[in-house]
Amino acid sequence: MDDLLLTASYVMHEPGAPPASDWGVVINGERIAAVGPAAALRAQFPAAQRLHFEGQLLAPGFVNTHHHMYGVLAHGIPLDKAPAGFWPFLQDFWWPRVEDALTHEMIAAATELACLEMVRSGVTTFYDCLEAPNALPGALDVEAEIVRRWGLRGVLSFEATQRQSEANGQLGLQENAGFIDRCRRAGGLVSGMLCFHTTFTCSEAFIRQAFALAAERNVKVHAHVSEGTYEPQYCRQRYGRRTVEQYAAWRLLGPQMLASQCVQIDANEIRLLAEAGVAVSHMPLSNCEVGGGFSPAPEMLAAGVNVALGSDGYINNFFEVMRGAFLMHKARLLDPTVMPAGLVWQMATVNGARALGLEGVGRLAAGCAADLITIDLDLPTPASAGNLADQTILWRNPQYVRNVMVAGRFLMRNGEIAGADEAGIRQRTRQAARQLWGA
Repeated sequence: MDDLLLTASYVMHEPGAPPASDWGVVINGERIAAVGPAAALRAQFPAAQRLHFEGQLLAPGFVNTHHHMYGVLAHGIPLDKAPAGFWPFLQDFWWPRVEDALTHEMIAAATELACLEMVRSGVTTFYDCLEAPNALPGALDVEAEIVRRWGLRGVLSFEATQRQSEANGQLGLQENAGFIDRCRRAGGLVSGMLCFHTTFTCSEAFIRQAFALAAERNVKVHAHVSEGTYEPQYCRQRYGRRTVEQYAAWRLLGPQMLASQCVQIDANEIRLLAEAGVAVSHMPLSNCEVGGGFSPAPEMLAAGVNVALGSDGYINNFFEVMRGAFLMHKARLLDPTVMPAGLVWQMATVNGARALGLEGVGRLAAGCAADLITIDLDLPTPASAGNLADQTILWRNPQYVRNVMVAGRFLMRNGEIAGADEAGIRQRTRQAARQLWGA
């Protein structure tokens, strides 16, 4: 198999550390064979095909650890009255008007657009939660077919819940279990995860069943945790403990758990998450949209929790998500040193890969997956190794992502996605949205 040597003005091989100038990456098949100074790599791999990205940063692809790809269909939906709080948002709007109305056709249209947006935004790996109780069974296979065609590294799950009925909840759990098994047999870049919604839509027995199904398959379990004030209040009233404390009492906290949101949690819950090795997906922008509050992400990171980033299917420009994490906590804590740019880059890459249980993803090193992006550095001020982490977060957007590679395959070259009918994808998404709104 022929080697491919990619060189760039700067290479961010280890997120969190300053990028190196005039470095390169050697790709062999789906993996990275070597990383180092460009001159040394040219001497070591003289027969390699060469591509140079002048004036660009070569970096690991972003890892979006929490997506709802179907969420785009709700953007701009007509409302007589906006929901006044987190619980009304779910009960009066999101569940009846969006999730319960989804069909396979709508899911397919939204997935196609989500894949397009992720490639444009430099996301090479993602985790998606689909809740569409009336689209069971087979909803995950609809998503998977499209994700495989796009060539993204995707972890897909169905958000099982008993909010409609026990029977529908069981369908959701089996949707996950069957999908995980099929993906494992098929191999490739698409895999599955067990997922249930929350403590207030799922019983203890149901939650334990989800963890048991995951343990049987050696996969992670995902749940939304304390996205707003409702769940900790519910758990206090029902169980006498806050949400994370209750999971600890059930002895379910551990490295097998991915907890998303974690907005309304206290210091003791942060300690429990850290001690148990639970990974957390932080969504700074969607937390604002639903009025959930500001997640104590810096406090979790300081305690040793692996905190990653997710878009929540709300604003899927991943540079905006990084900007939100970079800026919001400085204001919340009145401290401009909080959430430095290098740390945010770690959250967007290697922390995300670890949160999803993916080895060899999120960094550029020999043996790692050849998942990478290049970003145009035509900035208004000079670029340097010392300022690029900040500059790219603050001043770059999807239009500056020039190349995207997953598993050694270019999904985008020089800003072009071969064979993608972008106008047609957007038109089909608008049509699906009209169908959803009419339902």
